[in-house]
Amino acid sequence: MSTSSTEKPKDTKSNQNGDTKQKTLPAIVANAVFVQSAKMPDNAITVEGYDFNKGVNYEELMAGYKRIGFQALHFGQAVEEINKMIDCRDQPLGETSEYIDEEFKPKTNCTIFLGYTSNMASAGIRDIIRFLVEHKLVDVLVTTAGGIEEDFIKCMAPTYLGDFKFKGEALRKQGLNRTGNLIVPNSNYCLFEDWFQPILNEMLKEQTENGVNWTPSKMIALMGKKIDNPKSIYYWAYKNNIPVFSPAITDGAIGDNIYFNSYRNPGLRIDIAEDICKLSNLSVYSKNTGMVIIGGGLIKHHVCNANIMRNGADFSVYINTAAEFDGSDAGASPDEAVSWGKIKMTATPVKVVGDATLIFPLIVAETFAKRHHEKINNKK
Repeated sequence: MSTSSTEKPKDTKSNQNGDTKQKTLPAIVANAVFVQSAKMPDNAITVEGYDFNKGVNYEELMAGYKRIGFQALHFGQAVEEINKMIDCRDQPLGETSEYIDEEFKPKTNCTIFLGYTSNMASAGIRDIIRFLVEHKLVDVLVTTAGGIEEDFIKCMAPTYLGDFKFKGEALRKQGLNRTGNLIVPNSNYCLFEDWFQPILNEMLKEQTENGVNWTPSKMIALMGKKIDNPKSIYYWAYKNNIPVFSPAITDGAIGDNIYFNSYRNPGLRIDIAEDICKLSNLSVYSKNTGMVIIGGGLIKHHVCNANIMRNGADFSVYINTAAEFDGSDAGASPDEAVSWGKIKMTATPVKVVGDATLIFPLIVAETFAKRHHEKINNKK
């Protein structure tokens, strides 16, 4: 039996003569439990899940995430935010200043920055990123050294599925490296070394004889050209003239090889200062900007910091598992980024908390991929 807020429950008690006397609920209890609800706005959205009695319709299922609640709601909001980003990008660019250097002139009405950590290249997310770059659906990439080398290594030898519980000692004795539940044989890195060392020698020769000032982005473009493999992210970045920035380029096998090469052929210099100027200028001279950032740490801050130079990005989506209680930038919320000027005060940024290997393929399916194939079909 339910009781409304205006009709408080009453108790009865009998005395020795059998007479009954009503006993009222203490006011402190009634006031605490039966707080009167405010009227919900007319446009308030109710919670509702997908009804599988209608069959299995993946498009309707994905569209319904926004009404499920929790991180499914954030997923739905992220899809909306990226689609707004794409809508803005598809608008005519309009005039740009004749005084902007050609390499910094925006190519679209919304420059989309995609940042991702190295584990995304280790995992199958690499192939989804490659699709985005192959079809020119993003404009600027920012990743770590691992995000570069793992892509090239996969062109030479595969990465295998394993288990988080595989014992490190046993793997070490077998020359097998574990990345989460993935296995990368040590021989893969030997193949990478054999391929990369001649490139480093060529770079030093170009530096010495022609005065080339090498930067991480120039080196990655050269590597993309040399790999000549359409399965590679950076092959397509080179072909489509999409710049790739990796400010910590020495933090991984690439750095190991630079170290090895310094004994055989010393003198190579790689300039990160030129790259930070280029990245910041790409942000500054953009008409609008969007950020899609998978993971945290250096890549997240590097993309966000470039957008400070234009007083914030117009559209932003974060996908990571980091919490903000420790004050790390990895866990910092979009609202914290607003305080720094990394995201515009008028923006509607979204953070989805969860494993990107689960989330990002579905987001791409509902945004970049769907819109890309719609355009192709409309042309037929």
